[in-house]
Amino acid sequence: RQIAQRAAMTRDGQRIGVAANINTLADVAPALLQGAEGVGLFRTEYFYMGRAEPPSEAEQVAVFREIARRLDGRPLVVRTLDVGGDKALPYLPMQEENNPFLGLRGLRYCLEHPGLFKPQLRAALRVGAEYPVKLMFPMVSALDELILAQALIDEACGELQTEGIPFDDDIQVGIMVEVPAAVLIADHLVRLVDFLSIGTNDLTQYIMAADRTNAALGSLTQPFQPPVIRAIQQVVAAAHSHGAWVSVCGEWAGDTRATALLLGLGVDELSMAASAIPQVKRRIRLLDRGQTAAVAQEVLAMDSPTAIEAYLQHLDAQME
Repeated sequence: RQIAQRAAMTRDGQRIGVAANINTLADVAPALLQGAEGVGLFRTEYFYMGRAEPPSEAEQVAVFREIARRLDGRPLVVRTLDVGGDKALPYLPMQEENNPFLGLRGLRYCLEHPGLFKPQLRAALRVGAEYPVKLMFPMVSALDELILAQALIDEACGELQTEGIPFDDDIQVGIMVEVPAAVLIADHLVRLVDFLSIGTNDLTQYIMAADRTNAALGSLTQPFQPPVIRAIQQVVAAAHSHGAWVSVCGEWAGDTRATALLLGLGVDELSMAASAIPQVKRRIRLLDRGQTAAVAQEVLAMDSPTAIEAYLQHLDAQME
């Protein structure tokens, strides 16, 4: 844990951000003990659970502010409400859908319910006036969705200005890359945002058209599918060509077998379960850019997830 408090620097001097995924305020202290350099994913939907009505703007301001205060200057990435699919809240209006994973979820749901969405945007903007808060939209699949979300931010900024409430008028905004559409138009989406965060769990599910909760489809949702790796490469290239940075916040981020590959693909930040942080930081310090680039080249030439996993497993074991 003492070593984990140091920066994650490769042997040739490249710094990689290593952050934590959190669900609640109580997760902050353990994450900092493990060496988190900030929160790369705050799943705000957990704040909406176990209650009879949505949290008010004031409640959200209080929680965001307290998390940011405890982070003591480290960044906080607030993912806006991500409901639908496997996450339903009884007090929110949600129609029954034949396939909720392809339905009204994530940003789609919030855009349909601006009265629910805008208080969360206002809360993040207000706390952003005091602390390094960033906003991140989930389940983006079309440029129009992002334009509408940006318009709501502008609307919220206008309201706060009229009310004389301090806010961050230049808050950093990012999106989750979770669906193939976002990969294919990443070069367009990135023009409107500051960063892209790749959710490898959902991205694998949607690219492979395989429910990751279905055990019978385990061979399709196993780690290191070649199409997912190529998707990450494409997203990183699009982001970097427009001066944006890229994070991975899915399970791959905390898997040391994937560390060299993700760095070789050009990923700038990894955000993970706090318990994985010390080992991932340790792994980063053993690598250099030449080595990671060679790993990525080798993997991109492979056509089998089994072969890729075996190769990365062997590499991981060699470095222990």
